[in-house]
Amino acid sequence: MNRRTNSTVLFSVLMLLPLLFSTPSTAADNIDVVESETGFYYTIQKGDTLWDLSKHFNDSPWLWPELWEENDQISNPHWIFPGERIRLYQKSGSQTITKTEPIQPIVVTPVKPVEGKKAAAPFFVYSSIDRVGFIRKPPVPPSGNIFEVQGRKVLISEGDIVYIRPAGDTAQGVLIPGSRHTVFKYMEPTDERDSIETIGTQHYILGIVEVTKKEQDMVMAKVLKSFRPIRVDDMLMPFSQRHSKIELKPSTPGIDGQIITSEEHSALTGDYTLAFIDKGRADNIQVGQQYSIYNKQKVVLEKNEISSKSLPPVDFGTLLVLHTEQTTSTVIITSTAKVIFPEERFRTPIN
Repeated sequence: MNRRTNSTVLFSVLMLLPLLFSTPSTAADNIDVVESETGFYYTIQKGDTLWDLSKHFNDSPWLWPELWEENDQISNPHWIFPGERIRLYQKSGSQTITKTEPIQPIVVTPVKPVEGKKAAAPFFVYSSIDRVGFIRKPPVPPSGNIFEVQGRKVLISEGDIVYIRPAGDTAQGVLIPGSRHTVFKYMEPTDERDSIETIGTQHYILGIVEVTKKEQDMVMAKVLKSFRPIRVDDMLMPFSQRHSKIELKPSTPGIDGQIITSEEHSALTGDYTLAFIDKGRADNIQVGQQYSIYNKQKVVLEKNEISSKSLPPVDFGTLLVLHTEQTTSTVIITSTAKVIFPEERFRTPIN
């Protein structure tokens, strides 16, 4: 193919982009069909993130891991810089992409109670509750791991058939046809060398599979949900149904703790970010409780800056507990007046 042909192809692709990425969604299913081998290069601008680029070009921010997967020059997905070029792509073959916009949590206030009946408690709805990870010590022992996928794919997605190797004889009784299992992987909660010993192991939830067939030394399963890219060697644990409707509860008095990190290990940028805190069931933390995020400031009293005094703490955000472990909990940032970073403090709300 000569240079003129290349230019013609590139021009055709660029002309088609508004049609590919700006097609109005229909009332049917909000589904786009993308043809094979389309793509182009984009130069990163100031303020860009893979999340935003995925949302803009693929209509779904949740596809950012695949964008990162196709650009192996990016060592850390949370650090991309103006001037870098990345490839915006669609996989070969005709592919259907369902638009899965992030589901915004909703706080529901009950209506005026009927006379003679007790008022229903306010509740919080989080439809993505099954993808919420956690930190536990010791970690959950896997019941098996994926060792192959039909079609020998690198990234495993919904509808794929995977082959699972049970983790010992005990797992044989768990991995039975019809049973569902959560796909996950271990992560260190922070970059500190001893973070697993001091904090625990992060369990990063990838998807859900259902066992379809059991063989002598393996089982076959179908991927029902793929929250994030699933790969060979990812592990399984029994699926536990969670309730997306979370009843709001009074906060425990006297709590003062620290935000460990966000689930994605990025700066905690604002509303609806998932994070982990260093308090759990041992501290009487319960699902549905709300806490205030605050900071402390100091004021210099002398010109020589030798003497200073701490100002009263200032609340600037709120978080709500979605899941609890013995010494940690998973929370969602429900509101914030500024960017939140790991190691920010939280406390029982001051009435």
